[in-house]
Amino acid sequence: MQPIRQGDVILLPVQQVEGQKIPHLTLAEGEVTGHKHRITEGRAELSEKDGTLYLRVFSESALLAHEEHKAISIPQGDWMVKIQREYEPEGWRYVAD
Repeated sequence: MQPIRQGDVILLPVQQVEGQKIPHLTLAEGEVTGHKHRITEGRAELSEKDGTLYLRVFSESALLAHEEHKAISIPQGDWMVKIQREYEPEGWRYVAD
């Protein structure tokens, strides 16, 4: 499986998901707009371990939606959720949607 990107959210395939289950399916929330990258269709769960989010898709696929981006189909499997960062002279910062 290849990495999947939607805006500043990047999903990287992983072998196994571990961590504390999270009771929602929001992968990231925009700091500026309040828009959310979230799973809106399919069966999936989020978990967190050591500050990193992991997504497990149980159904054949799940739909990752966001108000400003085209919805993306995420295939069944385990994914690490990363937020793109960019460098500024003051240091690294997360990209804000």
